[in-house]
Amino acid sequence: VQLQASGGGLVQPGGSLRLSCAASGGSIFSFNAVGWYRQAPGKQRELVAVMGRSGSVTYADSVKGRFTMSRDNAKNTVLLQMNSPKPEDTAVYYCNAELYSTWWGQGTLVTVSS
Repeated sequence: VQLQASGGGLVQPGGSLRLSCAASGGSIFSFNAVGWYRQAPGKQRELVAVMGRSGSVTYADSVKGRFTMSRDNAKNTVLLQMNSPKPEDTAVYYCNAELYSTWWGQGTLVTVSS
């Protein structure tokens, strides 16, 4: 399984950005869970959102109401729509998938700044 994250970049506070994670070697809807994590400079990696096989999503309190995780089965991709980002959302964002093992994408940098 390989995961390819993309869509990062510079975004202004209050703007929007959409991250994508494309999977190859496995179907998105077959994983037990697919998640978005982030790691800010000097901090530990933390969970942003995780989607179970049923499609239900759990969000970190810090992003609830602002970020939305979804999946596109046709494109075998999971998305993270980031609305109203804040400077504290600046981090490298990673996607991961879990089944009988855990796989990580390479990360995409999101910088929230005016």
